[in-house]
Amino acid sequence: MKRVLVIILAFYSIANAQAYQKFHQKAILVDSHNDLLTASIEKNVQIDQNLLGKTHSDIGRLIKAGVDVQIFSIWCDGDKKDPFAWANREMDSLDAAIARNPEKIIKVNNLVDLKAAIKQHKLAAMFGVEGGHMIENDLDKINRFYERGARYLTLTWNNSTEWASSAMDENNHKIIGLTAFGKQVIERMNKLGMLIDLSHVGEETYKDAIKISTKPVIVSHSNVYALCPVPRNLKDDQIDAIKKNGGVIQLNFYAGFVDSAFKNREQAFMEKYQTEINQLVQKGMQKEYAMNSIVEKYQEEANAIRPPLSLLMDHLDYIVQRIGVDYVGMGSDFDGITSTPQQLDDVMAYPLITKSLIEKGYSKRAIKKILGGNFLRVLKANQQHEKNK
Repeated sequence: MKRVLVIILAFYSIANAQAYQKFHQKAILVDSHNDLLTASIEKNVQIDQNLLGKTHSDIGRLIKAGVDVQIFSIWCDGDKKDPFAWANREMDSLDAAIARNPEKIIKVNNLVDLKAAIKQHKLAAMFGVEGGHMIENDLDKINRFYERGARYLTLTWNNSTEWASSAMDENNHKIIGLTAFGKQVIERMNKLGMLIDLSHVGEETYKDAIKISTKPVIVSHSNVYALCPVPRNLKDDQIDAIKKNGGVIQLNFYAGFVDSAFKNREQAFMEKYQTEINQLVQKGMQKEYAMNSIVEKYQEEANAIRPPLSLLMDHLDYIVQRIGVDYVGMGSDFDGITSTPQQLDDVMAYPLITKSLIEKGYSKRAIKKILGGNFLRVLKANQQHEKNK
């Protein structure tokens, strides 16, 4: 009898695992922020190769993980010379990969193209430009990014622009908000139907942008300040403003934005290998990716300081309980971060998010909204404006 019970429990466990995997694959999953393009340049690899052990993601793993829509981040830090040219280089790298793999991935421009790609079982790709410094104070460059497939612009990265202040700078008491030119940026994006991304921006910029925008905004990769008080996360009034605006907050998987205690652990780890980080930077690697290389080199030690997956899910629950299930989604920041919660080792772990949501008692309808439906609603709202421009 005991043997029969063990067999029944094992069968139930397998069936349950298959159930969440099957549901995950059927649901539309949108990840609004992945830095694979930058990582591929920094590490001198191609995104259509099998990059297991080298990156969090690649085209093959994104598809296997059930990601239907990937917005590839276009990023460089504020010190990069000719950032617009650098951004186009990153865009070129995705276009080349798509040309080599037309049966797997396609760049989409709108919701109609996106849905067609999903029906064809192809990865639907878009660009998100992470940092207003890449438009080089030129409104026409917003149009040029849009024409190349960029569907959102993050108003600032950690560095402020001449027209918008970042969370990092406002935290250092350099409060600007949006200038007159910054308001023109918002107006131009609204006119194009381009999503306004408020991750990384300061509180004053956030308030100005959400007040001016005539369309729902996104926060492409940020979490909850009340649970992890860092400048990059959203305070309660900012979360409330998203509901009023009709936008969506896409959760970031970076351990330092999930767990308030992680920063000290990571700082001690990085200080231990600071000499090696400096050497990589001197060789031309951007600092963020030099730090990534150290994490990969000393993986066992780095893994020991990661927070549990449950803490990330706490951020999701907080937003849902505060403003509802219609305003939260996924913006992993894979390949742009040094550490993720336990179990989320790479993009292939995405089904564990779905499994956790099921275990928490979220309905299938709610889970579909969280995985992608909420983002698609905001995209549609912005593109309706595009049709009428």
